[in-house]
Amino acid sequence: MPRRTLGGIACLSGTGLHTGTRVSVRCTPAPSGAGIVFRRVDLPGAPAIPARLSEVRATDRRTALGDGEVSVQTVEHLLAAAAALLLDDLIVEVDGPEPPIADGSFEPYLTAFGQAGITEQPGEPVVYRVTSPFHLTEGESAYVVAPAPSLRLTTTIEWSHPLIGRQAGSYDINPKEFERDLAGARTFGFLHEVEDLRARGLALGADLESTLVLSDEGLVSGALRWPDEFVRHKAGDILGDLALSGGRVQAHIVATKPSHQGNIALTRWLTRTAQRDGGVAMDIGRILDVIPHRYPFLLVDRILEVDGTKRIVGIKNVTINEPFFQGHFPGHPIMPGVLIIEAMAQVGGMLLLGTIEDPDQKVVYFMSLDNVKFRRPVTPGDQLRCELEMLQNRGRTCRMKGVAYVDGHVVAEAEMMARVVDR
Repeated sequence: MPRRTLGGIACLSGTGLHTGTRVSVRCTPAPSGAGIVFRRVDLPGAPAIPARLSEVRATDRRTALGDGEVSVQTVEHLLAAAAALLLDDLIVEVDGPEPPIADGSFEPYLTAFGQAGITEQPGEPVVYRVTSPFHLTEGESAYVVAPAPSLRLTTTIEWSHPLIGRQAGSYDINPKEFERDLAGARTFGFLHEVEDLRARGLALGADLESTLVLSDEGLVSGALRWPDEFVRHKAGDILGDLALSGGRVQAHIVATKPSHQGNIALTRWLTRTAQRDGGVAMDIGRILDVIPHRYPFLLVDRILEVDGTKRIVGIKNVTINEPFFQGHFPGHPIMPGVLIIEAMAQVGGMLLLGTIEDPDQKVVYFMSLDNVKFRRPVTPGDQLRCELEMLQNRGRTCRMKGVAYVDGHVVAEAEMMARVVDR
């Protein structure tokens, strides 16, 4: 199964829903493995903002990515269209803080991508496959997720409004059915919320051409495309937020009262618990080229994600063959907490050494550990997922925060200070 990108260029211009800014987007093919990346071409250096969970900064009425001025918001409509078409790699050049809302649906982006054409390219797409059911709640949002051969969204919403009430729908996500069932569903809002939203800097570009505006009695103007257009739009928003996993999702997701905050929590849980196939950033051969550790003290098997010098994710497969289990403890094998921290440190070392020349001539010394906490034991058969985030980088000295997970649950966390030195 190859990766997919655009065959040509897709462009769209208009007004941002929340910022009210006149803006244009230009979507172009990206190299295999690049993922989906936004570029703020209106800012010096055209800084990149990867469409990844690590970049999520706001989920109030939209999903926003990035920090400070280098940010982009209301990305979910564009990302939903990309996910429906199975686009793995894409460059999105935007000359403002928000892609245009167009008519408030996903269809303008789906149409633009379709006109540009889709092409396959070498490399495996990242696929998150749910292997066992789970339940997740986040605020008023609730999700039940079960294994499935492809992505299916069953969505229920409820508002005390005569046009909405309780609505539910179930949708198979593929290009044809997304276009037929979800693409044309528009975003909506309530007239009595407008003043408050605009006071918070939101909905500044909303109008009757881009939003279904509801008064207490019904629609302010226009007509619905489906009687249940509202729940269809919410299902599309889920797909857009799932795209921030950086891969394709295979699961049946049953969502009740979904929200962007809930969708992001769901996507985080999926990336930490689902079986991940494809898209390996560094295999064991590359790891051995970078860090000096060897048996029995090499505690990282694979690097899954690398985000420049900001973030890295690696895994350690814990088996009963680990030599330390002979004595820790006989008949009750538990991975020593200090080795969990060491595994995190080695993943962090990959982040640090991967950015310098001649890493084979360097070694990372860890200088201090702070705020170390152990949450639950790690036993044979577990897969340790270590996520490291760079907090401060001053040349050869840096400070990182690490969190280790097993099946989505935190098992340990720590802040580390490290330094690169010559061997």
